[in-house]
Amino acid sequence: MKIIVPMAGRGSRLRPHTLTVPKPLIPVAGKPIVHRLVSDIAKVLNQPIEEIAFILGDPAWFGEDVVESLQNLAKGLGAKPSIYRQLDPKGTGHAIMCAEPSLSGPAVIAYADTLIRADFDLDQEADSVIWTKRVENPEAYGVVNLNEKDEIIELVEKPSEFVSDQAVIGIYYFKDVGVLKNELQYVLDHNIIHGGEYQINDGIKRMMADGKIFKTGTVDEWMDCGNKEVTVETNAKMLGFLAAGNEPLISDSVTKENATIIEPCFIAEGVVLKNCTIGPHVSVGKGTIIEDSTVKNSIIQSQTVIKNATLDNAMIGNHAHFDGEFTNVSIGDYSQLKK
Repeated sequence: MKIIVPMAGRGSRLRPHTLTVPKPLIPVAGKPIVHRLVSDIAKVLNQPIEEIAFILGDPAWFGEDVVESLQNLAKGLGAKPSIYRQLDPKGTGHAIMCAEPSLSGPAVIAYADTLIRADFDLDQEADSVIWTKRVENPEAYGVVNLNEKDEIIELVEKPSEFVSDQAVIGIYYFKDVGVLKNELQYVLDHNIIHGGEYQINDGIKRMMADGKIFKTGTVDEWMDCGNKEVTVETNAKMLGFLAAGNEPLISDSVTKENATIIEPCFIAEGVVLKNCTIGPHVSVGKGTIIEDSTVKNSIIQSQTVIKNATLDNAMIGNHAHFDGEFTNVSIGDYSQLKK
């Protein structure tokens, strides 16, 4: 089994946090988004992972530190790491084709801006499985249309009339991803474009037209990391899941002085907490100092200083300095707000 991860986008909806850190490497509950995604998929598949291929953007943005992080992620799962580049953003289908040497055999393709919680077995009779989540407002999503055998016969983008309540979340399994490669090559060769880009859906639709069997794999939780608001919400959900699984979340090296932690929280090593209340649903990165503050429902990254603050629904980057009475904030790396 292979895992293919297109992640070349700049994450503009999550700025300012993605001005210095690629979105897939923004930490949620103490671990980068892409690390959580790949690890959770590997658990669901419950079979050896042969290779993990990452499709990155410009080396000036996705530099050697990013490459090293991803290589270590793959190796930690016993897989060969492969790094590809999508230097010209031409869509989801084009991104996949940038990893053409790795497109053979069984594979999962997963876009690195979402997290899941799932527990199911892949349908071995299907040529492909598209993972979905039941939603209350399917008109806002791309959804699957099923026949009487629960096979996917159509992908419908933001339907004006009810088709189904199963939204496509951006994770796909292919018994032989080489079949998708061939269809996407046709899409590129014949310049089949939607929304100004080459789309994975056009390759999938060609597979369906050829009689390939598509099934759904329904996830229990689908958590977005597209913007600051939903990323903070996803952080809270993930902390709850990890705490329920008894995963250690608070480092033994945390320094506490007249400080209270209301769990669940992730507190990394080297954090200093003085005269403060932290939690619930707070993640704090390495070496951060928080003094005379109350923080809940927030993500604070590494080597940051927080003083005299009351924070709720906040997201603060690395090496920032925040001193004040603001509440709902979103500031990026190296920012400073002081009295």
